[in-house]
Amino acid sequence: MPNLPATGTFVTRLWRPGIGPALVLHHDGALIDITSKTTPTMRDLLERDDLPAYLAAQTGPVVAQLTEVATHEPHADTPHLLSPADLQAIKACGVTFARSMIERVIEERAAGDPTRADAIRQRVTAAIGDSLRNLKPGSPEAAEVKRLLQTENLWSQYLEVGIGPDAEVFTKSPPMASVGYGATVGLHPISKWNNPEPEVVLTVNSRGQIQGATLGNDVNLRDVEGRSALLLGKAKDNNAAASIGPFLRIFDDTFGIDDVRNLELTLTVTGTDGFTLTGRSSMAEISRDPVDLVAQTIGAHHQYPDGFFLYCGTMFAPVQDRDGPGQGFTHHIGDRVTITTPALGALTNTVRLSTQAPPWTFGTAALMRNLAGRDLL
Repeated sequence: MPNLPATGTFVTRLWRPGIGPALVLHHDGALIDITSKTTPTMRDLLERDDLPAYLAAQTGPVVAQLTEVATHEPHADTPHLLSPADLQAIKACGVTFARSMIERVIEERAAGDPTRADAIRQRVTAAIGDSLRNLKPGSPEAAEVKRLLQTENLWSQYLEVGIGPDAEVFTKSPPMASVGYGATVGLHPISKWNNPEPEVVLTVNSRGQIQGATLGNDVNLRDVEGRSALLLGKAKDNNAAASIGPFLRIFDDTFGIDDVRNLELTLTVTGTDGFTLTGRSSMAEISRDPVDLVAQTIGAHHQYPDGFFLYCGTMFAPVQDRDGPGQGFTHHIGDRVTITTPALGALTNTVRLSTQAPPWTFGTAALMRNLAGRDLL
């Protein structure tokens, strides 16, 4: 179950059979359809200046109960939760935590070969230790660490974006392609070394205002990106590879950016083979403040007229052996992945190949035709 807290303002999108996608507000277990001509899309809703007050005034109609729809596999004939994102760009930041930064260096040195990772991890850890954890990216102290590592021939492009002045911001998914609670998440068939990435996802409107937060799984192909950072698109953007949900929690007097800065995420992976992996990611340990990540994404240098959702990165990098000593973790088909934190609920997905996930067919043009047919445009 999504396990939403008792307080807070929560919205998402719901597939209504025979109708299409609807904006819904959660209220005491009920889902209220708030789709209208003034707010036909999540993009339009998040552009409102009076968002918390507007949502507090919504009273109906109730179109479903959360306990019911959360049990439905996504299918056109059943009501089910969708990703809260629709027309927004789906962006992501990488290497924002020291722990994941070290793992990216290891992937690069291993050239995508998981059997080499453990030995490289020991060498890199011995050389770097915990010296990177308290560095402020772009600071004079970070510049000195860069100089020392270059001298030791240990510098990496991942360390550049981890402690240098510029954050890594990339496109995770096209608009309308992210999936939500209960959906399949997809792995490209060529990958043999991959993992989930539990992250906080911010939603930002066209004016650069952070309107809320949710959870995300930034599905990652470690072997593909490890072969070359130029394969980042292939490693990150595949069918059903961006999961967001279960609901978007709107910033109001119960929840804001300071709460985001202190979120503790828990990850659980349960395999059909009996394997279980648990991990955590603490936003308190992020190297770059979430507000800075937003500022590096939108501004005079880059506009987003439909806003964007922004994955903030993760400190989680699984090293627990699954298939053999020294091979670390990789997904098996059928893995059940749950990312949870009390303030945002739980996001659960099942791992399949991207070729086995439902094809992405309902894009922007389909949404516009659907809304026009419902007299919402």
